[in-house]
Amino acid sequence: MPPTPPADAAPGLIDRVQSFVSENRTALLVGAAVLAAGGAAYYASSSSSSSSSGAERKKKGSSKPTSGKKKPGAKSVKDADGPILEERKPKAVAEESNEDLEVVAQTPEALAAMSVDERKELAASYKTKGNTAYTSKKFAAAARLYTLAIEVSPKPEPVYYSNRAACYINMTPPLYDKVVEDCDEALKLDPNYVKALNRRAMALEGLQRHVEALRDFTAATILDKFTNQSASQSVERVLKKLTSAKATEILASREPRLPSYTFVSAYFAAFRPRAPPKVSEPPSTGDNTLLLALDALKAEDYPHALSLVNEALGQDISTKEARAEALNLRGTFRFLTGNVAEAQTDLQDSINLLPSFTQSLVKVASVHMEQGDPSKAFEAFDAAIAQNPDDPDIYYHRGQVLFIMNEFGDAAENYTKSTSLDDGFVFSHIQLAVAQYKSGNLANSMATFRRTLKSFPNRSEPQNYYGELLLDQSRFEEAVEKFEKAVELESNKPHHPNVLPLVNKGLAIYQWKQDLGAAERCCTEALGIDPECEAAVATLAQLSLQQGSIEKAVELFSRQADLARSEPELVSALTYRYASEAQLEFMKTYPGMAAELRAMAMAMS
Repeated sequence: MPPTPPADAAPGLIDRVQSFVSENRTALLVGAAVLAAGGAAYYASSSSSSSSSGAERKKKGSSKPTSGKKKPGAKSVKDADGPILEERKPKAVAEESNEDLEVVAQTPEALAAMSVDERKELAASYKTKGNTAYTSKKFAAAARLYTLAIEVSPKPEPVYYSNRAACYINMTPPLYDKVVEDCDEALKLDPNYVKALNRRAMALEGLQRHVEALRDFTAATILDKFTNQSASQSVERVLKKLTSAKATEILASREPRLPSYTFVSAYFAAFRPRAPPKVSEPPSTGDNTLLLALDALKAEDYPHALSLVNEALGQDISTKEARAEALNLRGTFRFLTGNVAEAQTDLQDSINLLPSFTQSLVKVASVHMEQGDPSKAFEAFDAAIAQNPDDPDIYYHRGQVLFIMNEFGDAAENYTKSTSLDDGFVFSHIQLAVAQYKSGNLANSMATFRRTLKSFPNRSEPQNYYGELLLDQSRFEEAVEKFEKAVELESNKPHHPNVLPLVNKGLAIYQWKQDLGAAERCCTEALGIDPECEAAVATLAQLSLQQGSIEKAVELFSRQADLARSEPELVSALTYRYASEAQLEFMKTYPGMAAELRAMAMAMS
């Protein structure tokens, strides 16, 4: 994460969006509920199909899967909740544990001569022997016995297919395709068969069919009323595999592009304005193109500025100061588009041309932080201070790095140093107040904000971030008042207004009054101004989940993934998207569960 200014609130705001879901998930179903709520202790069901309550399971004598030490030479069992736990065995069965497991299949003629009851009894005896073989970890023999049970049974029994699937999953190597086939048959006969869902999910995970595995683990979790901890953990595990792989695939194929206007403008606003570089007289073609790029940057026309600076660097720029400026600007755009390696090259070339160019050194520090190397970031800050110890931008951005590292006291010292060198930069004051707040100095923080509001009456940022601190204290009415003032000030800007106060206002209204409609209107208005504002998209997606509009939520989470700048943000968006899709699939498969599922979600809120 680059050391961006407080005006770039999108990452922190998105965190708040997702945390408010866990705090207000009245209508949230499995998507966030599984992720946030997890499950209670797991008890293996002793029924042959759908799950029972925890009390019923305990009454039937089922227990948690054991995880004790294995005996030397013992084979591990991948499906701990195996066939032996499908049904309670009657006493007579327990006495047959030493019976020979080798049996002869019945001929068609023999079967034809049997009554329905005789065939039922014979199938049950094969199943009992299969259970005994499974307990002894003789999985091939057990599978054969369950096959015989299937063949002789007068009608299809889901338990026989599910038990055989448990054998296949424990073979070496596991026969995942056969597991899926058997569980398909079991679930055709009993769609609520939780064990068959879990077994099929395990096999699908083994086959790397993660979307389908997530679907089944999700269904099993809901049908077990969120009490199955194992299934809940499986949802999280499969989601992690699925989203990590998908994020890697997306990032490898994605064309570099600028993030939203809100993000880019916030990043450039974090650096104090500087005079344009000196060029020759008359200016060269490259000089003129560069000056046009800087004019476009000042006008906040970022795509045009990017195009022009690329063009300028292919032309004849007359002075090393101007070329260093062009390399700095192109390196900044490359950094913002996620091209970190080439950004570092441009910024280092800028420094090589002009070692006193402290802004390039500060931005190199941002690159090192993005690469997870704070020690090199601080080396870059030290080099910048050696060149110009009176540059206030150095201390502001060093404070940002310390803030990211949760070193709030040291961060506050750097913000104070920055303001002592130039007290006209609003973000140093704002971030000082935020650092004081994070340090637990509430009185100092509020006093700093009040001074900043007085010193910068025409800036929206102090209003917006003071509102955030008020919101954090549940002072909702005051927070909304500050956000509305920020929105008013932003509307007076000659260029695109910053839409984050609108998103903050929507969140505040929702947390204050549970007014989903008003919150949605704020975010929709924000997207009308900045269609690529990730925070607004993320908030609308979560609000859609709150209302049970799962299809709309999936669409918005997909949009959030498209807008995500970094891998963690992309993984987060994909996690909600796939969890929501699994929930949607459940609702289609089990339409009668909608009301019950909503009641469960409300009980978890």
